[in-house]
Amino acid sequence: MIPRYQTILFSVLVLASVVMGVALWNTLDRAHQRLLSSDESAPTQAPEVAPAEQATIMAASDADGSLLAQAQSLPLPSDPGARARAVLGKLLDLYAAADAAHPVAGGANSIEQVFLLPAQNLEGRNGEAKMNGTGQSSPSNDAAATGDEMAVVNLTGAFVAGHPSGIETETLTVMSICGTLHANLPRVTQVRFLVDGQPRATLAGHVDLTRTYLTAEAAPKP
Repeated sequence: MIPRYQTILFSVLVLASVVMGVALWNTLDRAHQRLLSSDESAPTQAPEVAPAEQATIMAASDADGSLLAQAQSLPLPSDPGARARAVLGKLLDLYAAADAAHPVAGGANSIEQVFLLPAQNLEGRNGEAKMNGTGQSSPSNDAAATGDEMAVVNLTGAFVAGHPSGIETETLTVMSICGTLHANLPRVTQVRFLVDGQPRATLAGHVDLTRTYLTAEAAPKP
């Protein structure tokens, strides 16, 4: 026979469970109704899309080793770094096309990021940056005064691994990147390269990626 106090205790527990269940249900239902109400009252906004603008792409040609300016219409963000990434993405999309004059696989996704920094004071024929007392590159006073910038282009490892090897084809890729950056962001006068966020010795065994490139080197010859 079950003691009377246990029967009473069991009944109280059952009643408490029922009350808590009803309260939880009501709470969830109110939360759901608030969510529906906020969704209906919130204004519908289309995702922000950068307007299409005309960009100048300095595309390389393997046939004669030249850089040819091409006008391309594409969405260009207002942020300079994102803008630089967009124009370089278009350049590499041209190289990834089936009929490319300078075929290189990878396309726009080969550019991870582009950072813009103050230009550096360069010394020596190899384009080495002048170092300050801490061993870090120090910006040029002249560059700071004129607002010149350095673009740090972070390439993907997959792009570099699949790039054709050869001094001419590697040089054309690097020069076309430099020329395209300067054509669309004239304050960019220097370019450095990273691969997956790290320094790399060469692009595909020949062209030096440890140096600073001057965009003036990529200017089309008259």
